[in-house]
Amino acid sequence: MKIQRPERDAVMLETRRQLLSRGAMGVGALALNSLMANERGLPHFAPKAKRAIYLHMVGAPPQMDLLDYKPKMKEWFDKDLPESIRQGQRLTTMTSGQSRFPIAPSVFQFAQHGKSGAWVSELLPNVAKMVDDIAIIRSMHTDAINHEPAITFIQTGNQIAGRPCIGSWFAYGLGSMNQDLPSFVVLNANHTHPKANVQAISARLWSAGFLSAQYAGVSLRSAGDPVLYVKNPDGVPVGVRRRMLDALGELNGITQDKYSDPETKTRIAQYEMAFRMQASVPELTDLSKEPESTYQLYGEEARKPGTFANQALMARRLAERGVRFVQLYMRGWDVHGLLPEVLPAQCKDVDQALHGLIQDLKQRGMFEDTLVIWGGEFGRTIYSQGKLTDTDYGRDHHPRCFSLWMAGGGVKPGVVWGETDDFSYNITRDPVHVRDLQATMLHLFGIDHERFTYKYQGLDQKLTGVEKARVVKGLLA
Repeated sequence: MKIQRPERDAVMLETRRQLLSRGAMGVGALALNSLMANERGLPHFAPKAKRAIYLHMVGAPPQMDLLDYKPKMKEWFDKDLPESIRQGQRLTTMTSGQSRFPIAPSVFQFAQHGKSGAWVSELLPNVAKMVDDIAIIRSMHTDAINHEPAITFIQTGNQIAGRPCIGSWFAYGLGSMNQDLPSFVVLNANHTHPKANVQAISARLWSAGFLSAQYAGVSLRSAGDPVLYVKNPDGVPVGVRRRMLDALGELNGITQDKYSDPETKTRIAQYEMAFRMQASVPELTDLSKEPESTYQLYGEEARKPGTFANQALMARRLAERGVRFVQLYMRGWDVHGLLPEVLPAQCKDVDQALHGLIQDLKQRGMFEDTLVIWGGEFGRTIYSQGKLTDTDYGRDHHPRCFSLWMAGGGVKPGVVWGETDDFSYNITRDPVHVRDLQATMLHLFGIDHERFTYKYQGLDQKLTGVEKARVVKGLLA
């Protein structure tokens, strides 16, 4: 009978990296992690961006009502979508049973803005004022037709859950810029309209997947304790907590020396991070020292915890303090019905704060090296879901084309990239796949997406996967 000897097996399987890092504990473990970017040869070339703020509008904003103006559709009101346009495209079960697919032109007015002449909806007047600061992509497309796989795809590079999200890839590859805060933080903003259709999201969207757990996103809450399980239990003073962590670190260090399990080192590092966050998080979340000029930028809603304006301001504060990747989710954009009622409220929730965030970054000298992204997981159909009237309609999911904008961090400003047909149904020029967006994001941080890999299950895993992805050079400054 074979005798199991885990100690011997661990030594036999030990890598050079494990040998060099064995015994590292506490602050030393975190310091080592921050140097890993150099060990991995990153960045591959000079980066333009140092940090990112990714604003994901969960539910998918309708592109033809916001950023993809289709004036000819006024002539098509209540006419059927031509089969020559649809071309047999698959439909969701929400509209596949409809006997008709009547065209629903946008009820909102558009106007051209800036030197670029970009067409922007009346629902986004403040975004319209900064079109020369941003790059609007009207030719995004994806493979997924339903929310869960589509959000998972754009966030992790795969429609199936279990892979690291994009923030975790950045944390793993580039390390931390502030040892007192996580390198990847997640925010969730509230919406205001009670009839907005809300999609569920879960922590697996900011999971580290097969990467070490230390690269997972840390959720910063807007109510109660900002971060769960960070503060000391009642009756436990700081000194006692410190001695307890020192003792626990020694015990975990013994385990690490014995088995060389990288997750043990991660556990040590995370306990230390949590201890330091007891001081850094209260300072971060205290907005009392923000001047009145801040609220003139973001709007009075920024004073209310949990609003999009408040969370956008928090995203700036996190970026300012060296957090590498800030992911902000806002739900309520799934406009299957009541679009003319719900969409204006969603846009009002975000419009001033989006403009305020960009101007705030500019005046602080952070815009040039902070990448900002705003968009959803796919687009919406030009035809109406359900009943269509002059004043009411809804839109179903549409993966073939959608709009998104980027700014700062090496993005070329004042660009309108890509075109769609008159129905905002098919791309006619310069398509940008979700993988292309991911490759472009990595490029802006000085990372070649083909060379940025992690060995897992015998494969060199990549954020962009195994299929073709390209950097969109026309979006680079």
